[in-house]
Amino acid sequence: MESSAAPDNSARPRRPPLRWSQRLALAAAVAAIAAVSLHRLGAADVCGANEAVEAVFLQQMVEHGRLLFPLENGVAPMYKPPLFHWTAVALDRLAGIHRVTAWNLRLPTALYAIAGVILTLAFALDFLSPNAAALAGLILAGSYQYVENARIGRVDMTLAFCETLALLAFAWWYAPRGAPADNPDPARRGPDSLRYLLAAALGLGVLAKGPVGAMLPALAIAIFLFAERRPREILRLATPGPVATTVILGASWYAACLFGRRYGFLDRQIGSENFGRFFGALGAMPPWYYVKPLLFNSVPFSLLAPAAVYAALRWPTASAQPPPPDPPGRPRQNPLSLLASLRMMFLPALDAPRGADPLAAPRTRAAVRLGAIFYLTTLVFFSIAAYKRRAYLLPVWPILAVVIAWWIERLARRRAGRYLRIGTLAAACVMIAFNFFYLPGKEVRDCANDSFRAAAAEINRVVGPAEPLYLYRFEDEPAPLLFYLHRTAPRISGKLGDAPPGYVLVPLGVWRQLKGQALDLRPVLTTTSGRPRLVLLRRGAAYAAATD
Repeated sequence: MESSAAPDNSARPRRPPLRWSQRLALAAAVAAIAAVSLHRLGAADVCGANEAVEAVFLQQMVEHGRLLFPLENGVAPMYKPPLFHWTAVALDRLAGIHRVTAWNLRLPTALYAIAGVILTLAFALDFLSPNAAALAGLILAGSYQYVENARIGRVDMTLAFCETLALLAFAWWYAPRGAPADNPDPARRGPDSLRYLLAAALGLGVLAKGPVGAMLPALAIAIFLFAERRPREILRLATPGPVATTVILGASWYAACLFGRRYGFLDRQIGSENFGRFFGALGAMPPWYYVKPLLFNSVPFSLLAPAAVYAALRWPTASAQPPPPDPPGRPRQNPLSLLASLRMMFLPALDAPRGADPLAAPRTRAAVRLGAIFYLTTLVFFSIAAYKRRAYLLPVWPILAVVIAWWIERLARRRAGRYLRIGTLAAACVMIAFNFFYLPGKEVRDCANDSFRAAAAEINRVVGPAEPLYLYRFEDEPAPLLFYLHRTAPRISGKLGDAPPGYVLVPLGVWRQLKGQALDLRPVLTTTSGRPRLVLLRRGAAYAAATD
């Protein structure tokens, strides 16, 4: 049965209107993430292989109209499903852009990051408080890993947005406002539209990065419901309508590959990119790989995360009593004061009775426990997987910012907690300023010696658009070069002397070894930028006009 009990809107409690200072703080969080994401977004060239691969596929879509099955260099299928790329195409169509640059390649990622902060603010504003919402937004805008990935033209931020939307839709359905004492009543759930929003977010997660985009949020939700001793809620969620929504959205592009007989795309997506990565076909890292990025990828907030997650999982009993307030003046010395302070830091949920404030409401408890479970589920899953990347932890950050903000606001009822809140706010402002100035410069410096933009311009001045161009003995991914060449350059193998007529690009080191074996290939250019330096060879006479 599809329907669920609709909430009684007449009984829904009204929040007091936001003060102007609270509105300003929420707007500041959005402005901060927009500033750090968009500032000098296209200043650095596209030189990283992973970003350049996505750029080449996007070129095929925007500049050549291959929206479903773009190929890298004419042969290699897409590594990831195309939701990120389709978003970029839609933005380019709306703006009338017909050529891919570093800026509009990265723009969708930045916009998904901004939307992720807005989702985080809306969620924290509903489940926590205006102050906690502003703190969560500023924490997220100051988190180094989140901002760093907001400035890279890759699919990870798209996945983070979809997974966050799925978790938030479930939380709003599971614990709607208006239940008596804000208690998540099993007979009282949110409207069906939220179940379909959850289903759509899971399906879009699959289109963002494969089945893991739906599996991890769904697994976290299932674990949460079992922990709450309400596993039957899974059956209320997984009715035919929402399930069909997830399947239709998530499988749509895969079905197009199947019916279009693009089996190479399916083999890469499901074989090497999903199962291959998980089981180690592309390499393996030790299980403790994530210890360092977990703690240090977004200092200082990543250092607070384990304590906040622990506090969210450990909730007070009904008999918990509030501690006495701090006495005025200088607190008395107590040999156990250090232990008491440590206890307060790691068990803040015991410091106030349930219902004493909005941060202690049962629906708030459900929301932060869900975030903590998602954090642990993601961490455990990718720790078990053979292949690991730091960016795999990115989707935990929006919901984790909410958990950290809840924890700090709960601590802020005590004097030491107020200092922690002030310190966290100051740290967020410092990190936002740091990311604003540091990241664009770092991106430019990292790419200074690796960019093929100037080299590609030199090559295109010699090689006409209709003349054949080949690659020989390229050990590295050629996508950074292909992106700026704006053309395909097929790889050739065998002996260099057997190269077909036209132009051949060879790494300078390879040419020095083999130039005695290819006397009929004449070097016409040695590039002056990019790594490795390249030699452009020509076999036969040029037969098309070169172009700038």
